[in-house]
Amino acid sequence: MTLPDDPPPSKPKLTAEARRAYDAERLKIIRLRILIGRALSERGLTTPATIGAAIEIPAGEALALLSRKQRREGDLALLEAVASRLGIPDAPVSTR
Repeated sequence: MTLPDDPPPSKPKLTAEARRAYDAERLKIIRLRILIGRALSERGLTTPATIGAAIEIPAGEALALLSRKQRREGDLALLEAVASRLGIPDAPVSTR
């Protein structure tokens, strides 16, 4: 068996600035999910139907938004809108 001469194409590397922006957005998404989860729990909203009703999106979509591990385009905007609907102030930004 022979191997092809050309290596498979690799993913382009992010610049340092793009990586920092990506990481900052990822951390903000995580913080918002935690804050929203806490707010819902404190209000006794634990079932998919009540969570969906509280954040005004279908139950399945609400659970997916709050629990998925892989972020998707638009997640940050949706989470910010949900936080606003629930009256959650902006997520604190840590400065290390």
